[in-house]
Amino acid sequence: MSVARVTEIIASSKKSFDDAVEEGVKRASETLKNVEAAWVKDQKVVIKGGKIAEYRVVLKVTFVLE
Repeated sequence: MSVARVTEIIASSKKSFDDAVEEGVKRASETLKNVEAAWVKDQKVVIKGGKIAEYRVVLKVTFVLE
């Protein structure tokens, strides 16, 4: 039997939502052991001067405890 934990992180990118997700998963995998899944809880953009300056995603990351 295994036990998993879910943690919430926020990741950002100047390129796209997809890139923000990639960056978030990459960083979570460097910090947490046994990352198994992630789902996008929310998406936001930061607007400056009438243009999108940053894409942000809120991720729920699942990892299995040892």
